[in-house]
Amino acid sequence: MKSYIEERAVEVAKFMIHTNATVRETAKKFGISKSTVHKDITDRVEKIDPELAKSVRHVLEVNKAERHIRGGMATKEKYLHLMKS
Repeated sequence: MKSYIEERAVEVAKFMIHTNATVRETAKKFGISKSTVHKDITDRVEKIDPELAKSVRHVLEVNKAERHIRGGMATKEKYLHLMKS
């Protein structure tokens, strides 16, 4: 693996851990695709730093558990906005 990819993977993982960011937020921040973020934090970081991978996996699990709530809130906001118009 090329060194710049390893560096990016570690940087992405640390960003997600420190900010509890979602994969979408992280992809937008780094200007890469969601698929690349996911590949970085699930495969590449595991090979580079297993402890870091464990921490970022926890953030992924929390985000996955909360995504239905965020989706519901987004729908609620959408309809509240439509009713005001």
